Formats: sequence, C-alpha cells, structure tokens
Amino acid sequence: MATKKKSAKLLRCPTCAQLVQFSDEDFPFCSDRCRKIDLGKWASGVYKISSPILDPDVLEDLGGMGGDRGSNDE
Repeated sequence: MATKKKSAKLLRCPTCAQLVQFSDEDFPFCSDRCRKIDLGKWASGVYKISSPILDPDVLEDLGGMGGDRGSNDE
C-alpha cells in the first residue's frame, strides 16, 4: 500500500497574517516581534475568555481555592 507524504503545514501568523510553517522557530507566529505584540494584547486585556464556566465540578473546585483567606477560626 502506498503511503502519502505529509505536506508541510502552513498557517497564518495571528498578528500579521503572514504565512508560517510548522517547523519555523517562532511558530505559530512569524517572528518574535509578533509573539510579543500578541502577549501585550493578552496582558492589556484586549483578548478575553468570556464564556462562563458551566461545569458544576469546576465551579466547586474554584470556590474552594481561596474562599477562606484571612479568616482565623483557631
């Protein structure tokens, strides 16, 4: 049976839309500059994950992470 050659994956840089190969050093970005621009957008709040958490188990776990800070019951 003949095997297919895997083609090189090409995607677009999320910052400037330039074509980027999977094997490039800065993948999925085209350069370190575009990587830093993207990081700056996350840090300044331009990008947000806005969908609510609907899984009750996850909500319960999050509620127990920091609920009793500062209280002294001893």
